[in-house]
Amino acid sequence: MTWNGTVVGGTVVLEGPPPPEGAKVTVQLEAASQKSPKTLSETLLGLAGIADGLPSDMAENHDHYIHGAPKRG
Repeated sequence: MTWNGTVVGGTVVLEGPPPPEGAKVTVQLEAASQKSPKTLSETLLGLAGIADGLPSDMAENHDHYIHGAPKRG
């Protein structure tokens, strides 16, 4: 017999009626579930260049624009 389910908070939650108490089971991941999540660097790289309307010297003077510090140059 086969049961389908998903992992919620580290626990496998089965669909439908559960197997009998004490039954031995095997959990097999489906190929779609084995996709590894993006790394932090991949996520940040996906955000690069999407901000519009920033000053041309924003990188050099971000403290000025964000915190009001004197400009660097």
